[in-house]
Amino acid sequence: MSKVRVRFAPSPTGGLHLGGVRTVLFNYLFAKKHGGDFIVRIEDTDQTRFVPGAEEYIFECLKWCGLEPDESVQKGGPYGPYRQSERKATYRQYAEQLLKEGHAYYAFDTPEEIETMREKLKASGSGSLQYDHHVRMKMKNSLSLSPEDTQQLLNDNTPYVIRIKIDPDEVFSFADMIRGDIQIDTNNVDDKVLLKADGMPTYHLAVVVDDHLMKITHAFRGEEWLPSAPVHILLWKYLFGLDKMPQWAHLPLILKPDGHGKLSKRDGDRLGFPVYAMDWKDPINNEITKGFKELGFLPEAFINLLAVLGWNDGTEQEIFSKEELIEKFSIERVHKAGAKFDFEKAKWFNHEWIKKDETIYLQTVKELFQSKGLAIKNDDQLKKVIGLIKDRCPLLTDFYEQGIVYFEAPQPVVLDWNEEQKAFYSDLLERYQQLELWQTVNIESEFKKLAVEKNLKLKDLFKYIRLLLTGKESGPSIFALADFIGKGETISRMKQAF
Repeated sequence: MSKVRVRFAPSPTGGLHLGGVRTVLFNYLFAKKHGGDFIVRIEDTDQTRFVPGAEEYIFECLKWCGLEPDESVQKGGPYGPYRQSERKATYRQYAEQLLKEGHAYYAFDTPEEIETMREKLKASGSGSLQYDHHVRMKMKNSLSLSPEDTQQLLNDNTPYVIRIKIDPDEVFSFADMIRGDIQIDTNNVDDKVLLKADGMPTYHLAVVVDDHLMKITHAFRGEEWLPSAPVHILLWKYLFGLDKMPQWAHLPLILKPDGHGKLSKRDGDRLGFPVYAMDWKDPINNEITKGFKELGFLPEAFINLLAVLGWNDGTEQEIFSKEELIEKFSIERVHKAGAKFDFEKAKWFNHEWIKKDETIYLQTVKELFQSKGLAIKNDDQLKKVIGLIKDRCPLLTDFYEQGIVYFEAPQPVVLDWNEEQKAFYSDLLERYQQLELWQTVNIESEFKKLAVEKNLKLKDLFKYIRLLLTGKESGPSIFALADFIGKGETISRMKQAF
């Protein structure tokens, strides 16, 4: 078998959706599992949808996820250019080959004429509004016109597109690595535009030509592209031969939490969670759409949770490193059915990675504190704090809220204690001032010993030492905090109540 070469071909139109990142991930894992190459090709042939900054954003997301390509616009490679708009001249020759061999035709219809055709079909009760074998002989194209009239329109520089000619009443199948044999009836396939009036190819022509020229061996994409597969397969047949066609795999959708329909940005906005890998700022309205990175997800957790949305290794294992995913990934274990997205489960994955190894995110947490105006000068101290609070931090952004009290005293609080409780803390303050060995176990022991002596319930007392030291009624181990901040700082925070 030739060297495995898989590609991800995004359009630079906005943020990178969960489904897109998972497609990247499965491409990447398959390529690396088989010692192959992972290629990223920018599909920017539809200039009307091009969004400034989107291409750069895509590569930033891939870098954050640790899924950087072997060949790309940024990295180069032997089959460039890797931006379709720079390959424009290449596509025309293949469109002209299809014209010459009778597999495509010129269509001179204006948008208004096509709309009129669709309105007539709708009025007649037709179940299809497509430009296909039913209507093409009634439209203005090189099939319905004489060769002389066609040539005259071309000589007059009349705008045209080139459409594929789909012959009716043909049934064939193709093998999908996930779904098995898929039957296709050409009666349900329309004459897709291959080359637009501006000379740019559509996705249908460009993806086939580029996959051939870049020697792509396997093509993974979302199942929403299944309806386009017949056109692509016919283009492979007409242009290069089906024996040269990559193996196909159409990945299952990522579904809404209730399982009804594909997960969208609107669903994330409505339910309060991101659906993009990283923050995306719309250059038109400057609106920022939140991403998993900025919310506080680790890249290791992010690709882990995406990997198991539609795949498993056949065991109960859920936590996988990238290296384990490469080793264990198998296209045969990818599910056919869509996978429901569960944000609480996503946070669980992140928390498991946070508890796993703080060294992988120490710098990120340090930068988080610095962004809030607090300079961390001692990495060992920060690492110790992370160890004390990580069980309470499912997101990296939680570390600031949970950890700030280890570095700064809270604002003074008003305590609702009674005289008996106030007297307890007055005595506790004296004992702490006299305590020689300032360690967690001794700090806690003095507290409990005094409570017993005064016959007071511990649960009624804990609230106040927590409020004094942290300004909050809940949080990490209060005696470990006192040990960390030291005797002087603990006493200083307690004294503000008197």
